[in-house]
Amino acid sequence: MCGIAGFVSATALDADARARALRMRDVITHRGPDEAGLRLDGQAALAHRRLSIVDLKTGQQPLSNEDGSIWVVFNGEIYNHADLRRDLQARGHQYRTLSDTESIVHAYEEWGDECMRRFRGMFAFAIWDSRLQRLLLVRDRLGIKPLYWAKHGDLLLFGSEIKALLASNLIAPEPRLAALPEFFGTRSTPGAETLFQNIHKLEPGHRLVFERGQTRITEYWDVPTGRTPKVANTRDAVDRFRDLFTESVKLRLMSDVPLGVFLSGGLDSSAIAATMASLVGQPIQTFSVAFKERAFSELNYAREVSTAIGAKAHEIVIDDADFFDALPRLVWHEDEPIAHPSSVPLYFVSALAKKHVTVVLTGEGSDELLAGYGRYPRIVWNWRAGRIYDTAVPGGVRSAIAERLVPKLPPRLARFAGRSFLGIDRSPESMVFDSFASVRLCEQRALLSEEFKRAATPERAYSASRAYFSRPPANTTLLDRLLYADMKTYLVELLMKQDQMSMAASIESRVPFLDHELVEFAVSLPDSWKLSGLTTKRVLREAMKGVLPASILNRPKMGFPVPLGAWLRNGWNGVAADVLLDTRSRQRGIIDPKGVEALLRDHKSGRVNGTDRIWSLLNLELWFRTFIDRQGIQSLPSPLASQGSDSHAYSVA
Repeated sequence: MCGIAGFVSATALDADARARALRMRDVITHRGPDEAGLRLDGQAALAHRRLSIVDLKTGQQPLSNEDGSIWVVFNGEIYNHADLRRDLQARGHQYRTLSDTESIVHAYEEWGDECMRRFRGMFAFAIWDSRLQRLLLVRDRLGIKPLYWAKHGDLLLFGSEIKALLASNLIAPEPRLAALPEFFGTRSTPGAETLFQNIHKLEPGHRLVFERGQTRITEYWDVPTGRTPKVANTRDAVDRFRDLFTESVKLRLMSDVPLGVFLSGGLDSSAIAATMASLVGQPIQTFSVAFKERAFSELNYAREVSTAIGAKAHEIVIDDADFFDALPRLVWHEDEPIAHPSSVPLYFVSALAKKHVTVVLTGEGSDELLAGYGRYPRIVWNWRAGRIYDTAVPGGVRSAIAERLVPKLPPRLARFAGRSFLGIDRSPESMVFDSFASVRLCEQRALLSEEFKRAATPERAYSASRAYFSRPPANTTLLDRLLYADMKTYLVELLMKQDQMSMAASIESRVPFLDHELVEFAVSLPDSWKLSGLTTKRVLREAMKGVLPASILNRPKMGFPVPLGAWLRNGWNGVAADVLLDTRSRQRGIIDPKGVEALLRDHKSGRVNGTDRIWSLLNLELWFRTFIDRQGIQSLPSPLASQGSDSHAYSVA
């Protein structure tokens, strides 16, 4: 795990090139505190920060081929590099190191722009071919490793984090305000764009070529859908899944430094921990985090698993002061507003793990691969019931029920009915996206100024998500469309959370569920092996029988809950008001102060649950101050300090 940065010019580099490259490299020192490298020639600068994990003595980067004509900087791991090495050496390539990085440059020599198809792992890399005056950028298939790029005149800049591009001083930190409906609606900006104007993501499974001043981006891999599984029967499906999963975990034990596993006590992390324990000859180290509020703690489950597999368990318990004290600093690490409150405890457990290991395995990806979220059965049921309802009930009657009957139901029942086929139309925008979004369109319109209220439309908020939902072949089932869309959007954001929060603590995280060979097999399985009635992740549960305790196999999913809603009803409500209703926030012209005032007041009283809305608004404002206002890492007032402020009294002029 490392950090990469650099730039390539269509002409000659200017006199500031070295200083610029060093700024871009060193602003991401947290990604690689062990070593730093720089390669500079007439047209290219390649910079690298190293977290030493494989080939500790000779794995420095940038690294070249035999004659120094091709150079690479690389972030990630190539787990099959030993096999690649044997193949490439047989073809005449000479190695100088034992690192997986060197296999990338020789693979490029041998197979050119198709080299990444040979790699099994997680990766973001840049190759400068000085013979052809050509840059190749590549991001791994699922988007485990981040890679950003931007153009400035005849320069193309790239980096593992957005802040590296900003450190060039060539790219101004300007907000892409047109993305706000999408940001509020999906917690992120799906696709190639970011919340910064003119700064782009290289999407998962894509490569970029920059040559003679021209940029060309192509997709080399996509999540396969509509395929028939290559299994003969039920037992064969479970055995094949178990074999691929075990192989994936084994591959991710490749390291010259200590490893551990993040353990929540849920099915996914427990499956990884148990499989990992069976593959090593000594007790593994597990790392768990919880909150002081017992209802939000999974430590008992994590302890049960650790005891069952004979692991050495490490735990950390945090409270609201820890959470909010770290939040502004983590917004800086994330580069964009933090999508999920669970990012904060993830940072704390990463910092705990850093005291003992350098690499951890995590359970990200299983829910999107195997239909693990509770919303999947709800959407499938709603969609099917809606088809019958639309056929049996005339349109005028349906409208009357939605507009007159549903709002008059008791509050909890009205909320459920309003998000069902009784209250919304049968479209992906309504039933799939807006019904389960972070901040629904009707909520956005109540919180935003007139300009942004008008922009809160389904097209502006969900066009990228709808495009992914519609992309698979016509024979693709509804469930597989949901999973495909989530793997291209929601999962990518989760992986960025995993990457940025673990790298903030200078620790590498690996995700066994997202080995591409395991993914290709799992997505080909029939729906019933993912979602069977209300049973989620059926094939994984079957594969883990006899390996994990029944209490873990059958427990309901908690999903890393954070007691944020309760905190925002006590003193932290005033802190949120101090931030969201002060002069800076109002002058941006984005929010409707009266709408935000009402949200904070109603959430504090318990009349509504405004947690997601307050979280999104708070993170957006912290992001503006940190990056757009160029004020750097912020700090929040304490709840006691906010008690003396007028802002939380909710009197908006």
